[in-house]
Amino acid sequence: MAFGKAGMDSDLVTIRNIGPATARALIAAGVPDAAALRALGAHEAYRRLLLAGGRAHFIGYYVLQMALQGRPWNDVKGDEKAQLRRRFDALRAEIGGGPPAGIEADLDLIGLRRT
Repeated sequence: MAFGKAGMDSDLVTIRNIGPATARALIAAGVPDAAALRALGAHEAYRRLLLAGGRAHFIGYYVLQMALQGRPWNDVKGDEKAQLRRRFDALRAEIGGGPPAGIEADLDLIGLRRT
């Protein structure tokens, strides 16, 4: 069964917060469907995205976490968000994700992101 213009045979887009572009990236990273994503978990799936050449971005990381919990992408807050940030930073360090880029680098520069 194909899903619109994405032209993919995957049910990844049936998971809340996962659109065609994310589904294509997951498939390219070796996560072909929703069952595989659920079996791997969000952390390992995101690790595979990065190893496949994806750019590290904290929002993408926590959106995938929320997706597998069936929660809105922006539902993460407070201690939960801080814990996810630590896991994301550790993952980036593990795979050599390099220093923050874009707005994250700017926020670090002015002291607003890291504690």
